[in-house]
Amino acid sequence: MLKAFKTEIKPTYEQKRKINRTFGVCRYLYNLFIVTNMRRHEKGISFQNANEFDKWVNNDYSLDHPWIKDVSSKARKKAIVNAETAFKRFFKGESGFPRFKKKRDQNTGFYAPKNNTGDWTVERHRIKIPTLGWVRIKEFGYIPLDARVTGGSVTQKADRYYVSVTIEQEEIEPEIPTSTGIGIDLGLKEFAVVSSGKTFFNINKTAAIKRIEKKLKRQQRSLSRKYESKKKGGESSTGTYRNIAKNVLRVQKLQVRLARIRSAYRAYVVRELAKTKPAFITIEKLNVKGMMKNRHLSKAIANQGFYDFKMKLLNVCKKIGAELREVDHFYPSSKLCSCCGYKKERLRLSERIYVCESCGESIDRDLNAAINLKRASDYVVLK
Repeated sequence: MLKAFKTEIKPTYEQKRKINRTFGVCRYLYNLFIVTNMRRHEKGISFQNANEFDKWVNNDYSLDHPWIKDVSSKARKKAIVNAETAFKRFFKGESGFPRFKKKRDQNTGFYAPKNNTGDWTVERHRIKIPTLGWVRIKEFGYIPLDARVTGGSVTQKADRYYVSVTIEQEEIEPEIPTSTGIGIDLGLKEFAVVSSGKTFFNINKTAAIKRIEKKLKRQQRSLSRKYESKKKGGESSTGTYRNIAKNVLRVQKLQVRLARIRSAYRAYVVRELAKTKPAFITIEKLNVKGMMKNRHLSKAIANQGFYDFKMKLLNVCKKIGAELREVDHFYPSSKLCSCCGYKKERLRLSERIYVCESCGESIDRDLNAAINLKRASDYVVLK
């Protein structure tokens, strides 16, 4: 069984320079692959695959651009293969047309396979990365010392560097469930309401998140003003560029901080649900794309991270031996009475308390939906 570990590293100044050069070359070749095939298509020439493009770069293009060969050849080849994969997904209709990578987005990393026996050697406080050598790990002992690493990649986010490695581990037998199943209703007022009655609050409504969002808004406003000043030519180009770069870094750090807090909270919710060792967990399939069309709620919906929560829940269900069930988004979980099964045809969003017109049952709307999800018989088991 393959398992991935990601942790922060602390490279030296020279190692940072080498990492940044590799990032730049990989980003350049990724964009060059897109541009080359776009021009070939305009001229009616057939598509150039990754192997052909890599040979052309090594034998012809690099003669006028020798700095391309200053970095690892495997990292260059992987960047080209990733660009080819993006085109293949576009041809199959699985995604949109490949987009260019930008330096400010920091969405470029580089992959380093294990070529020699000494590559990707793991010690308690450091790791040996191909072409970089020994690099210090900030979180001591996070990666298992006896692990067999098959490969890894290095990425950067907000001026911090990370390494992701894939290791081989023996498959662990899932635990035996000790309780019945549960249903979970996800929402905006509360993040999750469980059929057992437990409620997980919406972390985006807390004072800590709002305080960071206020700082982010202020920094984004400051960055926008610097861009406007640069357009008008109010300052020297060198000084403006440096101030913009520093402000961009401040914005990135706040964005990363918000993303980590939200992701950590979703992981906490999943751990708490897994502690009950349920036989199954039932959730509702949400039409997030359609929900995002509401401009009043789109930001709040995006901040909840429903898809990330579902993926975390699926991984934990595999470990504890539970089924993750998903009912269709047309299932009337909120309109059904959890007591007698009566269906209320009209239920406004403002009605937070469900009052049954048949048996007179009065119950919280989200809790009622969670109980109905637990009892749902028409579902799909996610794997």
